Order: sequence, then C-alpha cells, then structure tokens
Amino acid sequence: MNIGGTRVRRGPREVVVGAMAVFSAFGAGVEPLLTAVAAGTPGFAPVERFDVGTRRAKVAAAALGSPDLERELIRVIDEVCDFERGGTRLFLAIHGDPALARQPASGGTEAFAARIAARCGLAGARAYTSACVAASTAVADAAALIAHGRAERVVVAAGYLVEPDQYALFDAGRALAVDGRVRPFSTGRGGLLLGDAVGAVVLEAAGAPRAAEPLARLAGWGRGGDAYHVCKPRPDGLGLARAITDALHRGGLQPSDIGYVNAHGSGTKQSDAAETAALYAALGTVAGEIPVSSTKSIHGQALEAGALLELIVTIAALRAGRLPVNAGFLGADDDCRLDLVLEPAAVPVTHALTLNVAFGGANTALLVGAP
Repeated sequence: MNIGGTRVRRGPREVVVGAMAVFSAFGAGVEPLLTAVAAGTPGFAPVERFDVGTRRAKVAAAALGSPDLERELIRVIDEVCDFERGGTRLFLAIHGDPALARQPASGGTEAFAARIAARCGLAGARAYTSACVAASTAVADAAALIAHGRAERVVVAAGYLVEPDQYALFDAGRALAVDGRVRPFSTGRGGLLLGDAVGAVVLEAAGAPRAAEPLARLAGWGRGGDAYHVCKPRPDGLGLARAITDALHRGGLQPSDIGYVNAHGSGTKQSDAAETAALYAALGTVAGEIPVSSTKSIHGQALEAGALLELIVTIAALRAGRLPVNAGFLGADDDCRLDLVLEPAAVPVTHALTLNVAFGGANTALLVGAP
C-alpha cells in the first residue's frame, strides 16, 4: 500500500516532557496506574456513580465516589507547574461537563478552559473537544509551537469523568462490552468500556530552566484523516498509517527503532482490525515483531482525555522498563496479527508510539523517547 504522507517539518528545537500528573480509576498519581497496567489488572467495576439499572452494560473504570472535574483539573495542573506560570498557556482537552450544555450563560468549553487557566495562574487557554484525539491533537499543537520557537512551554491538560449522558449513548449504540471486559485485538472482543481520566503534562523546549530533569522527549508527532465514515474506521487504516509515518519522520527514526506501541485498541471488531492494517502499512513486516498492547483494557476509554492518559502511561512504562499488559485476551484473531503483551514483562525500551483514533476519521500518533 502506498500510504503517501506529507513532507513534515519538525522545527529546530527539541521538545521534552518536563512533568506529568494524573487521576484515574486507580486514584491519584502515576504509580498506581503504572502498577495496574504493568500487572494487567483492570479497573472495571460496577458503576455506582449513577443508576445503570436499565443499561445493557453495568461497569466502568471509575474511581469511587463522584470526583469533581474542575477540582481534579486544578490539582493535576498545580502539581506539574513548578515554574513561573504567568507566560505559559493551557491547552485543555475536555469532553464537556453535561451541566455546561444546559446552562446557556456558561460560555461552554472555551469559558471553562479559560476559568481553569485563570484559577491556575496561566496565561490563557485553548479548548480541544475533538473526541478521542482531542488531547493528542493538543499535544501535537503544543509541540509544534515549541519546536518552532513560538512558545517556551505549554501545559496540556485533559479531563473526563464517567457520567450518565455518554454512558447512555454508548450503551444505546451497543458499543459497550456487556461481559465487563475490554479485549483489544482478541477473538471474542465485544466493545469498549468508559473510564475516568484527568491528567496534565508540561511540554517545554529542551534546556528550559527547570528544577528536575525531563521525563521523556516528545520525539515526533503525526496526524492523518480518513474522511471515510462518521463512525466506522477505514478498513486499510490509511489515515492512521500516515500519522505514524509522519511521527517517525519528525523523529528521524525507522520502524525497527520502535520498542513498544500503546495502540488505540478500543476492543471493537472493526477498529482493532483497521489499526492492525495501519501498523503493517506504516511499519512493514516489523509490525508483527514490536510489542503491542492497549492500556484501555486496564483503564477504559476516557474519550477526550484518553490520549493524554495513554501518553502518561506510555512515558511511565518507558521509564520503568515495564510493558503494559494487553488484558482480557481470549485468543488470537487472524485480522490482528500482532505481538501482543499478554504477561507482565520487564523490557528496556528507548522509543515508543502511542496511537489514537476518533469518530470522523481523525488519527494521531505520538512518538516518545528516553530523555
């Protein structure tokens, strides 16, 4: 397949991840999340936050109680901002609190993002709401600004907490797995499950004044569109393959340099097969030799916040040398011929890809490397 691709420009400056913080179904902090994904321990449990009595599916990866989205966003942003904040902008990927849509005077997501930025002492905000690639699009935009010298530092944050509106929509669309497990790339996979995610990362130019050493390099990023169908993925994965190719081009790497792929891996039949096709189109036969897993099998699908959660997981796994497990696996599927991580594995990795796709044919690839 000729996947084409664009002549991407990376910019002269190196982009690094200076700090990261997260809240998930496993609570606050990166370590509990890393422990779960490395051991292959899913966080799915019966939903208690709202009534699911009439729903087909009954579980989600949701933290106990009813966390406050605004409070958690401010907390994770404050945790990563150990620098003078006045000249730094916030890029916020947000699904949108259903309550905002019912309050015409609220100003919607842009006003919400501006309020979060103001409360955190940041110099303005940009809101991203483009489904499951919202956060990765924000990361790519921030990285491009930094690489080209148009910003020194950007805080990228994202938030989604499992709530009844989206739960009802996905359940009515028969997209949720009724057996209570997400089984990416496996035979018998039955769909996705939602999960909590609130996170923040600091992207900055390498060498920027900082109290601590950077956690990772954002070596490359890529985006590609399919315009194939409003919901269904393009079967040959062409758009995602372009995104992967562009990320590798920006990073100056070959497919054989990639040591791990955190796949989108939604656990749906068509999406997983299309993603496998994309990996082979972009990486060639080496796609069958690179360790792959989808951490959605552990923490669920966090919609607009999912890509940032998965970037944080990927960086944490790279730093720890522990590959996330592709949980829920029942058996091999001929349409998904990948080297899946099915048991806990300690493997040193220098470079990793994290991939995301969204309704409407949007695709992103982020390439991270050791600092």
